Amino acid sequence: MGIINKCLFPVAGYGTRFLPVTKAIPKEMLPILTKPLIQYAVEEAISAGICSMTMVTNKHKKAIENHFKPHADIEKSIKNTTKEVLLDEVNAISEQCDFSYVEQQEMLGLGHAIYTSKPLIGVDAFAVILPDDLCTSDSDSVLLQMIKLYKQNPDCCIVAIKEVPESEVDKYGVIEGELLKDSNNAYRVHNMVEKPAPIEAPSNLAIIGRYILTHEIFEVLKSTQPDKNGEIQITDALMTLAKVGKVIAYQFQGRRFDCGSVKGFIEANSVFAKEQLQSL
Repeated sequence: MGIINKCLFPVAGYGTRFLPVTKAIPKEMLPILTKPLIQYAVEEAISAGICSMTMVTNKHKKAIENHFKPHADIEKSIKNTTKEVLLDEVNAISEQCDFSYVEQQEMLGLGHAIYTSKPLIGVDAFAVILPDDLCTSDSDSVLLQMIKLYKQNPDCCIVAIKEVPESEVDKYGVIEGELLKDSNNAYRVHNMVEKPAPIEAPSNLAIIGRYILTHEIFEVLKSTQPDKNGEIQITDALMTLAKVGKVIAYQFQGRRFDCGSVKGFIEANSVFAKEQLQSL
């Protein structure tokens, strides 16, 4: 109990906000400096002690799978040069991690994507990272912080939250809850609303792309009804568990960049570039 061995990455979306580049390049392969978003996400999972990675993808995203495989021609061309070290990080990932892939046949929401992974996840609790949300921390990674909380509450799902401006709550799932005893950043969730109008939002605590889900989520998703857009929302499934006290929202320590938007993507590149220049 309390051990997380697998991390799921829902990466089947088309990334239409970044067209035309995402017509041929998966949005998860867009780079922050010289490293793609999906690699940052996998590295966060590794930092939390996870080495089994599951990708829910689509037939147009072979570039993600290829990124984590050796490339003999490139490696041969840079062998014994100063560029050889540039592949050390991704090659180390390939050597220490197992990758599995399943195709999402229809884009029917995040809940549907998670349910699609069921044959590969098994019967244990698992982590979920949305690579669009790039998170950094000066200490423990966000996922490791969440796993530490999960170990204290192994019958609960954990969702990561951040305060957002009230004018932006309609972009997120928003929670309402009460602080856990002896905590100032973890809430027992009572209510969750998907993309509420600002006047209807129960708080400005928004769910961002990190989850720890118990295997119970699959049974709930199986019976979760699609929303008005025909999508199965993970927020709706989690609300079912929240009604019986099985969802905790964690306000993590660190910074989050919304790289699913052009503005957030540019901001992340700007911040990372400034930090790298300062270290030179």
